Amino acid sequence: VIGLSSGAYMAAQMQLAYPELFPNAALVAGGPYGCAGGQLPVALGSCMKGEPVPDVGTLVASATKRSTAGEIGALKDLAHARVYLLHGKDDALVAPAVAEAGAHFYEQLRDGTPSLKDMQVHDDGQRAFAHNLPVAGKGDDCDKSVAPYLGHCSFDAAGEIFAQMFGKPTHAATQARGELRTFDQDALRPEGADAFMAATGYVYLPPDCLAGKPCGVVVAFHGCKQNADAVGEAFVKDAGFNRWADVYDVAVLYPQTRASFAPLNPQACWDWWGYSGADYDSRHGVQLRWVVNAVRALGLPHTH
Repeated sequence: VIGLSSGAYMAAQMQLAYPELFPNAALVAGGPYGCAGGQLPVALGSCMKGEPVPDVGTLVASATKRSTAGEIGALKDLAHARVYLLHGKDDALVAPAVAEAGAHFYEQLRDGTPSLKDMQVHDDGQRAFAHNLPVAGKGDDCDKSVAPYLGHCSFDAAGEIFAQMFGKPTHAATQARGELRTFDQDALRPEGADAFMAATGYVYLPPDCLAGKPCGVVVAFHGCKQNADAVGEAFVKDAGFNRWADVYDVAVLYPQTRASFAPLNPQACWDWWGYSGADYDSRHGVQLRWVVNAVRALGLPHTH
């Protein structure tokens, strides 16, 4: 799982709730799992501005307890996890201290859980960029947070994310040669429940996957105001993931949220504070179950 901003919080929720499916995660400009605790004021304050900085020890203890209770997945399934946390030191929307707390969450979880001693946590927080996903090429938007939130910072974050999660590439990525397809997201509603998703989602399929070769799956969660209704196909085409997906033979699923005023989510953020229900960050969360349905529709990976 990969995510930017609210998508980073969503990716962390996905990984902790279903570690047997998503052992690896790349979080860009997000904070620690469980940060909001179901409270929007906490989400807007501590979990974005870092006022106060999230209490990582309490969040780790809570996650451990929730895992034991079966509300989220078994932590042992993160034994070989790779977690890459990327954030810009010039981020004015999600404070660098919050992103650092996200890294400390994984470090404390690893250090306090004997079975997780081999978990890899890479905190990449010293690069100069604002609240966006850095992409290759230079531009005047690296130090700004403006739609479509892809900062031309001469840093190919997508390539670094894939290398961190899957190892160094065997060859360079050029241009995407596969197919970007749309699909009906409503058909994947868990037991018919509204997951507060848009009607249409996207999936990118590399040439080898289209030819029938067994492939992996990456789920890429957009940030707030970065859904297709807001920025068109900018994120699903231009973030850089598709051409690297060709190199690593992984399909990329791009689920899409929708904006709403009831519940209050006007910027089409992923649910990381509870607008979809109290169980939003557990195995019972409706958006998390939707993602599991979507991955299953692509061909659920074998677990062991």
